[in-house]
Amino acid sequence: MLAQQRQSRIAERVHRTGAVRVAELVEEFGVSDMTIRRDLETLAERGLVAKVHGGATAVDFGSTSEPGFAVKQVRQEPEKQAIADAAATLVGPGQAIALSAGTTTWTLAHRLTDVADLTVVTNSVPVADVFYRAGRPDQTVILTGGVRTPSDALVGPFAVASLEKVNVDTVFLGVHGMSERAGFTTPNLLEAETVSTLASKGRRLVVVADHTKFDVVGIATIASLADADVVVTDSLLDEEARRALGAHVDQVVLAPVPAAEPHGPAKRTHTEKRP
Repeated sequence: MLAQQRQSRIAERVHRTGAVRVAELVEEFGVSDMTIRRDLETLAERGLVAKVHGGATAVDFGSTSEPGFAVKQVRQEPEKQAIADAAATLVGPGQAIALSAGTTTWTLAHRLTDVADLTVVTNSVPVADVFYRAGRPDQTVILTGGVRTPSDALVGPFAVASLEKVNVDTVFLGVHGMSERAGFTTPNLLEAETVSTLASKGRRLVVVADHTKFDVVGIATIASLADADVVVTDSLLDEEARRALGAHVDQVVLAPVPAAEPHGPAKRTHTEKRP
């Protein structure tokens, strides 16, 4: 296959699914890792994809760009699975928790359907649906009202009003981006107030975000890095980003991504605590 044909197919796949990984493309096309990386570099120079660590995503057209739930669902799947596994260990029977909208919190929701006597507050239709389909009679799910966004979040004055008198043990917050300058951000202005309110309603705030979210900045800030008690991310986060988070957050959990460690056994979850 000619390079141009291969690149065209890669661009089409990114446009269709929202993201691709280098390892997947190497296996699919039977070429070297370096060849695929050159293809992605060429496509990125042409503005057809956005390069990220380990692959490429559909082009983000700015701080207000908000992909739909289905598009985000296929991005960084191994990382989200690892993050969900680690975050689920922070939840015990009988607790009250809140889950914001997002595909990482949606993945986490699947891990929590077996937790007894759990009360869940959420502004996410897909998250609520996970618990509804599980059908546990000892779990209570409270879904806020509000205006539905492209990421299937319920936001706005009705959502804020429903959250004002809620108090939970832990809030799990998915974010569009996180940076030292802007903190945790969203691309949706209407969502910012709702999620900021949600973030303030727990005794503990846990942010769940994969490594590609670092240094991504949405138009509106939800909370500062220091507002988070715990950040659960994945082991592909680079050293500089780890140091930056560690300077502001009391506990940074690095969930191991099996695909990142093809030789040898999977590593245990690594936790870094601020001195």
